[in-house]
Amino acid sequence: MEDNKFLNSPGFATVVEKYSHFLVEVKRRIIFTLIIFILATVSGFFFYESIIRFLISLLSLGKTNIVFTSPFQFINLAISCGVATGVIVIIPILIFQILFFLKPALKRKEFKWVLRALPFSILLFLIGFIFGAMIMKWQIEIFLDKSTSLGIGNVLDISSLLSMILLTSVLMGIGFQFPIILLTLLRLGVITHQQLSRKRQWVYLGSFIFAIFLPPDSIIADVVLSMPFVLSFEITLLVNRIMERRKKS
Repeated sequence: MEDNKFLNSPGFATVVEKYSHFLVEVKRRIIFTLIIFILATVSGFFFYESIIRFLISLLSLGKTNIVFTSPFQFINLAISCGVATGVIVIIPILIFQILFFLKPALKRKEFKWVLRALPFSILLFLIGFIFGAMIMKWQIEIFLDKSTSLGIGNVLDISSLLSMILLTSVLMGIGFQFPIILLTLLRLGVITHQQLSRKRQWVYLGSFIFAIFLPPDSIIADVVLSMPFVLSFEITLLVNRIMERRKKS
């Protein structure tokens, strides 16, 4: 009864009216982002053959025994290529949408700072994506070299292989947003330099755990994949310290 009274009260109606335009704006941006994601995913699905040829060429897999293990496996591969394409296209658009949705809540200097960080965010995503792909290529080369030296034949499932490569690359691209997020939070005053420094061991641990859950199942690959996050954390602290000193001077 009390809940019904609150829902029917003038106060609740005022709150709904006050924030209704925000809800409409969120809905509009979500719909726009989903439409772009769907279009990009569909494009990746239909052009999956070109994507596969590009990845095989990029990863130097031409001399590897790559096979389909099911007559319908190409559908799963097309879906994987489509979803990966959708995610790659949607990341910068999603960042852009979030940025301009939060614009009214930010001060002019804060918004300018976030706006300047946007190109670096997109660049870091591309670097992370390429880094993930190169780590997978390195792992495949080790596998092929070892199988050749031991005289053991090798057959790679094309669907599983490229799905793992795309997943690793996309997740690393997203993970490379870590320093941008940290630096933005520092510049906006959400967290202080000292607070972040005290969490150093947890950041190191979290970086390694993130790498463990990525497709490569090698401890060496896990260490290599976690290193960019550790280094970017330390570089972020250093850059923030330099910026604070310049601001004081």
